[in-house]
Amino acid sequence: MVVKIFKIAGLFFAFLIIAGLSAYFTLSIMVKSEDTVIVPHFVGKDIIYVLEFMDELGLNTRVKGSEFSNVVPKNHIIFQDPEPGTEIKKGRDVKIIISKGTSTVLIPNLQGRSAQQARIIFEENDLCWGQISKIYHDSIEKDDVITQFPYPGSKVKKGRCVDLLISLGIRPKAYYMPDLTGLSLEEAILLIEENNLLYSETRLVYDEDKPINIIISQEPQAGHRVIEESLVNLAINRKVFNSDEDYPFENPERILNYRLTNGFLKRHIRVQMNSDGLSFDLFNEYIKPGNEIWVLVPGDTECTVILWEDDKLIKTLIYNAW
Repeated sequence: MVVKIFKIAGLFFAFLIIAGLSAYFTLSIMVKSEDTVIVPHFVGKDIIYVLEFMDELGLNTRVKGSEFSNVVPKNHIIFQDPEPGTEIKKGRDVKIIISKGTSTVLIPNLQGRSAQQARIIFEENDLCWGQISKIYHDSIEKDDVITQFPYPGSKVKKGRCVDLLISLGIRPKAYYMPDLTGLSLEEAILLIEENNLLYSETRLVYDEDKPINIIISQEPQAGHRVIEESLVNLAINRKVFNSDEDYPFENPERILNYRLTNGFLKRHIRVQMNSDGLSFDLFNEYIKPGNEIWVLVPGDTECTVILWEDDKLIKTLIYNAW
């Protein structure tokens, strides 16, 4: 009887031990399955894909840096730690290194492209500006690339600077500066335009031994070599009046008025003001025939005002400062 009781007690304790061990291992497996993950293979994968995948697995991403690689494309993973297949707990860091792509680039062909386009291409290919030289060229437009170094197709490291030869356009024509002294202002301006030069400004200089209202000096001087669109400054023989003296010239109130003759078509009227080396329009519109325009001329500076009708010089006026 006692033996039978001991057998039953032994079986009962054995059952308890087995049940306890079974529950322990089951709970351990459940806890382990919930708190750990197997690290996937990330090398060669796109960084966006990797970040999203690790977030779903409950892992943290730690970027150790970036390196050039001739095998792994730019913005893809070239290294990971822990290695693929490693079992780690959720919330742990996975270290990665991102590829910067190949360390070399082929030099693009920039000939015929504008300097602005070349700058954009440099930025896209991780290149930089080198030495910039400019010359006149008969067939390549101004600011376009004539040639480059390194030459197109050359393989160079990223960050390399490229030297460019850029066109200044067609070489301007050269002239001998005509003699403008002794001419009226209107005659001088017409001659300046006929020689593809640009009228800049007029100074008032008084010489009692010379006729009034003629050009007595010029810059550049007559006979000097000039290129087209060079600026020309003039000095006209007129007395400079003080503010308390009577002003004997045109429109002392500094209002320019002009009436168009009768006709059928509108005419292009432009009133240009030149002062201190600057030139700008006071009026620039198409006006009906027979109409009259009134233009207020600023009174705080000495200036020359020129009126054009359909690109034909009509009159020039010189004003003293008030």
